[in-house]
Amino acid sequence: MNPADLGLPVDVPSTALFTDQYELTMLQAALKAGTADRRSVFEVFTRRLPEGRRYGVVAGTGRVLDAVENFRFDAGVLRFLREQKIVDEPTLQWLASYRFSGDIWGYPEGEVYFPGSPILRVEGSFAECVLLETVILSILNHDSAIAAAASRMSVAAGGRGLIEMGARRTHELAAVASSRAAYVGGFNSTSDLAAGFRYAIPTVGTSAHAFTLLHDSERDAFRAQVASLGRGTTLLVDTYDVAEAVRAAVDIAGPGLGAVRIDSGDLLLVAHRVRQQLDDLGAVDTRIVVTSDLDEYAIASLAAAPVDAYGVGTQLVTGSGHPTCSMVYKLVARAHSADPKAPLEPVTKKSLGGKLSLGGRKWAARRLDADGVPEAEVIGTGEVPSELMDQQLLTELVKGGDVVAREPLDAARERHIAVRAGLPLSATQLSRGESVLPTEYVDMAP
Repeated sequence: MNPADLGLPVDVPSTALFTDQYELTMLQAALKAGTADRRSVFEVFTRRLPEGRRYGVVAGTGRVLDAVENFRFDAGVLRFLREQKIVDEPTLQWLASYRFSGDIWGYPEGEVYFPGSPILRVEGSFAECVLLETVILSILNHDSAIAAAASRMSVAAGGRGLIEMGARRTHELAAVASSRAAYVGGFNSTSDLAAGFRYAIPTVGTSAHAFTLLHDSERDAFRAQVASLGRGTTLLVDTYDVAEAVRAAVDIAGPGLGAVRIDSGDLLLVAHRVRQQLDDLGAVDTRIVVTSDLDEYAIASLAAAPVDAYGVGTQLVTGSGHPTCSMVYKLVARAHSADPKAPLEPVTKKSLGGKLSLGGRKWAARRLDADGVPEAEVIGTGEVPSELMDQQLLTELVKGGDVVAREPLDAARERHIAVRAGLPLSATQLSRGESVLPTEYVDMAP
């Protein structure tokens, strides 16, 4: 069963209006000028990483492919555009049959990127490519920001479990996308059932403080939960007195109690005390889960604590202080006609304030040192040097309008974990620093 077939609230009948008005007005003007069909190349990249970040994480690629497939101007959308006088009638007629028929290349989901990396390359006519700018950027900027935060938290956790639980801290649809991106970045599970249903991410959850407060005593609450969910459940032990709660939890569930959760206080100190108490009570296999406004720094500070898993909410779904990656979508090359054989000419934006873009249809490769460790992100135009041919990063995602590279979400997650492990060791430092790999530009065009 495909969850998307059920018409979940996270689905939309069309992604065509996930766009900015100027994309449609540019289309109208280009149609009138006779330039709309010119073969064009757009690229997604970021000029810099968020402050202190040493690498970025590509996430949302699968959602981009879905969005491109669903970019359709149906009758209701066209009626809205007509009633609001957004574009003229000839443009509406053109939009009515819109189907992206070009090609898209990109870094595979889960891959890492650096300043200037051509994360996504969209090729086709100017008209069909320009319309996709906003929806592509909104997905990649959001999901990549969450995945980068998740990756840093995953490193800090050092192999301990990570639960995404930020649904109540963000927009309800963003929560589903955040769960997906967090999973790519290294999280193990989510509390969000829509994410579990749509993307097959493992889901977890037991009870909140409200359940304890509902009952006449904490013991009554624990008895009810164990009776319903079994001895392997996780009991929340910080509603009143932690030590008394742990004692009651083991007394009721026995030494086979699955886990206890701590959601407040000095987590380092409390975790040590709870571990000692559990061991003294014979519950040596009972796990300890901690929550409470964690970020990668708080997780790292608990490395010496006897913690088995972390639940992370607010800081994760807000990108741990960097909710966007500042990716842009720029025209880098175009032809003088729609002729597939017409040569592409590089175009370059020149402006003040560091908003330059480099022209030309680019390739990207990661140069390795003698030990096989990446040492530079190499970006160029023209022919790829023979020594970099096997290290190219861009893969074909869409060919002639058809998606050719859809993959399971686990593939992206496993790719990220493997790629991250292969970076220089300084990539995983949480201290402020520059990009772990320098970006080198070469121009091999004749």
